[in-house]
Parts: sequence; structure tokens; C-alpha cells
Amino acid sequence: MKRALVLLLVATMGLSIVGCSSVVGKEVDEDSQFLGDGIEDKEIFPQSVEGLVGDTMPFYDDGEFNIFYLADQRNGSQGYHPWGLIKTKDFTEYDDKGVVINYGEKIEDQDIALGTGSVVKDEDGLYHAFYTGHNDSYSPKEAVMHATSKDMENWTKIPEDTFTGTGTYSEDDFRDPYVFYNKSEKCYWMLVVTRANNQGVIVKYTSTDLSKWEDGGVFFENDMGTDSNMECPTLLEFNGKWYLSFSDQWPNRQVHYRIADRVDGPFEKPEQDIFDSDGFYAGRMETDGENLYVVGWNGTKKGHTDTNDYDWGGNMVTHLLKQHKDGTLTPVSNPDVEEAMSDEITLVPEKMTETVEESDGTLTFSGKEYEYAGFKKLKGSYFLKTTIEDYSAEGKFGFAFNTDQESVGRLNLVFNPAENRIEFHNSSNIMEDDAQSVVDYDFSSGDPIEIKMYISNGVVSMYVNDQVAMTARMYMSQGMEWGMFSAKSKVTFTDTEMFK
Repeated sequence: MKRALVLLLVATMGLSIVGCSSVVGKEVDEDSQFLGDGIEDKEIFPQSVEGLVGDTMPFYDDGEFNIFYLADQRNGSQGYHPWGLIKTKDFTEYDDKGVVINYGEKIEDQDIALGTGSVVKDEDGLYHAFYTGHNDSYSPKEAVMHATSKDMENWTKIPEDTFTGTGTYSEDDFRDPYVFYNKSEKCYWMLVVTRANNQGVIVKYTSTDLSKWEDGGVFFENDMGTDSNMECPTLLEFNGKWYLSFSDQWPNRQVHYRIADRVDGPFEKPEQDIFDSDGFYAGRMETDGENLYVVGWNGTKKGHTDTNDYDWGGNMVTHLLKQHKDGTLTPVSNPDVEEAMSDEITLVPEKMTETVEESDGTLTFSGKEYEYAGFKKLKGSYFLKTTIEDYSAEGKFGFAFNTDQESVGRLNLVFNPAENRIEFHNSSNIMEDDAQSVVDYDFSSGDPIEIKMYISNGVVSMYVNDQVAMTARMYMSQGMEWGMFSAKSKVTFTDTEMFK
């Protein structure tokens, strides 16, 4: 369907303005344009006091999650990506400590740029950070480096413990060390991302003293049908299952996971092996013993423009993971965050196509070409709940943000039953343009779809039936009108509630 035809259909169907009146000779309060203005905003997707959040390295200790991260300062200095630290107890409030491990001071230092790693605590209570030291002028470019601390904020580097993949593995791809204590083998394991025989692999090293490491060979080979590197791995046990997670560096840039009954595998690929779209990257898992989380980031856009491709670094995004009886994991909304977003907002359409029916918070779309129900502009942080029912097997429907004069969204979260996909379009032509982000979803049952969505700080993250998430960068979700739409599909949105 051509955009011109879409606009013609919009004009033909007609939009009526509801719940509004014009006041002659009196200025309209600008704040009245916004939905729920005046309610305190919550921090849902933190940025860094240093700028932006890159790869995250969550470490749970003594009742608190310590989220180490690569600080994307974008300040033009020769060094880059120091480690920052954000502390949180429940992912509702955050304490950003800023930089805790800085990059090297001289251009010839191996760690003139810091890369991803991990933190572990030894039996004496000393904290050990293992991180990537990257220097483009070196060969090898990457090495695993070591630092220690008593408080996780003041670190002492131990350069003599540095080692590389020289010989067996790639000298330029050797990074993202993940360290944990293997109780069954009574030693520490380290997983490292590298390449062997022109293939992305995760290799294992072992140590008894966290200083000297012995090569244990390839632990896991790329099983995705590509030669991609498998970045930022995690390996941990949760409720009797071992989980290996990683992010494919190309071509899809999504976070994947595998399941095993033993620490050494074999690891099986679940049918749905991702948590989210490419709007969520470099996710690493961590547990407090009762809950399992995956912490990653939603990237900014090049030039900070919605229509462009994703850039590196952005806002931290955390998914709570639900473990099912078969061991599979799915992302779900965090009840603690829901409780923090408890101030309900009255949600009444400001605009509505004449063929849309509204009754007690239920919106029913007829399926006649393009239809829309729009609400006041968004400003700040929001939590939306709704249930989607009685939808057609053809056509499309979903949520439109940054709507234009014809009430067509320039940013759209789209449900596409005909192709069993959930899509994010950063353009208004959802019928012809390729989606920027896609996740598979089976609509064949026709069952109701429960939606929970967080909108904050230029990021939108949507949970669908506790099965999959879709996170997307939408700068212009803020300060602009938004709504629900249907394109040639009957559909009903019911039990809709909005909170701040």
C-alpha cells in the first residue's frame, strides 16, 4: 500500500476530535497537552553520569546488584570505555558511582581502551575484575587483564597477570572474560570470546589462584549457521539448569541463550533462543538466588535521529526472566518496577477515527482500512497495560508514536499475524518499508495478547504475553502524540490502563 493511499484512506475514514473544546480569547495551558503531567517521573532505563551505558557486567553481592558498565563518554580523549558502576537493589532506584576503573594513561598502554569483563569475589572477600585491554596499535590488539579491590570502587591493576590468545586463538579477537567459581571442579573458570579456524568460539581457561590461567580449549562453537563472534557470554546455574548466553556480533545482533543440565553441557538451543530484538544488545545474566535477570543496553541512533541505524551504547535495559518447567526462559515485566509505577492516569482518546468504537476503556477497530485512536502527548516515564483481542489473521495493528497530521505514526510497534512477527518500524510506511527490528511470534491460536509497556527517556520496551520483549529507540516518543492503530484488521484493545 503506497503512503499516498494510506493518507487517502485516513482522509476517507475521517478522524473525529473527542473530549476537546476550543476556548476563544484564552490561552491554552501548554502542560495540558501532556498525559499525566505533574506526576514525578521514575528512572526506568538509566543512562550514565559519564554519558551513555555500553556493555553491562552485573554482579550480585550482599543484597545488591552492582552493574559495572563500559562508560561511553564520547569526549574525544585518546582513551575510551572506562568501567563505571551503577548500584541497585531492585532495578527501581539507581546509584551511579561513575568511573571506577579507568583506561590507561599512555597511548602505548594495552588498556588505552577498556572492554567488557566480569567481577568475582574470592574466599577472603577480595573482589577481582577481569577485563579486556584493547589497543588498536598493538598486535595482539586485545588481552585479558586483572585488577583487585576491597570495595568495588577503588581498584588496583595487576599488569603482570595480563595474557592474550597468542598462538592458538585470534590475537585481535580475545575479549569479554566471564569468571565464576566452579564448585564441582574446585577451581575458577573463565570464558573468553575469540576465534579459532575462522569461526567464532567461546574458550575456557581454569585457575586456582585467579592469577595464572590454563587454556582448557574450546568450550562452545557458534551453532547459528554463521561465523559470528559470540560476545559478552554468561554461564550460570539457576534452579537446576545451566544457562549460557551470548550476543551475536553479526548479522542479527541479538542476545541468545542455551540450556544444559551440566556446567560443561551439552548445551541445547531452545526453539525461541532470544529474549528481545536488536534493540537490546550485550545482555548478561545475573541472579540473586531467587530471580534471574538479563541486563543489556538499548543503543542510541546515529546522529540521534530516529530514522537512522543503531549506534553503540545508550540506556541500560533490564529484563526479569521467567523460568518455565522445561527450563526455557522468557522476559517478563519486573513486578517491583510495576509497583513503583503506581500512579494511574486517566486515559481518554483525544482523536478517533469514526469507525472506532470506545466504551469504558475498550477500543474496537472495525478493520476498514486505516483506523486510529490517539491520546495526549507523552512526557516522562509511563507504564501501559492492555489486552489485545479479536484480531484478524491478516492486516496489521499496534501502537503508533510521533503521529503526523494524518495521525499516521512515524514510529510504530506493529503486530503482523500474517507473517507471525512483531515489528518495529522507524518509518510511517509500515505496509511497504522493511522493519528495523523483528521478533518471531506465533499468532495462529488467536488467543488474547497481554501487553505491558514501559515508555521513558527515548526508549520503549514492550512485553508480549510473558513470551518475548521488543525494545526500541524512539527519541520522538517524547513530546509527541501517540495512539493505537489498525490497518485492515479488526482488533480490540481492552482493559487499558496507564501509570506514572
